[in-house]
Amino acid sequence: MSKILELNNLQKYFASQKAVDDISFNIEQGSIFGLLGPNGAGKTTLIRMITGIFYPDSGSIIFDGKKF
Repeated sequence: MSKILELNNLQKYFASQKAVDDISFNIEQGSIFGLLGPNGAGKTTLIRMITGIFYPDSGSIIFDGKKF
């Protein structure tokens, strides 16, 4: 299967607070993926970066072969 979503070294800061720290993973087309973690772990921030609501401070998001 091919990669549908690729996250490479994503980071996001709010002022001096690090919300997402160097996250990388790939999701294959047709797969099911879960995102788990405690409160304050950066799950919502990560989803907002994937959907384009927030922009990462560094790193890249590639969806279906296109960089965003």
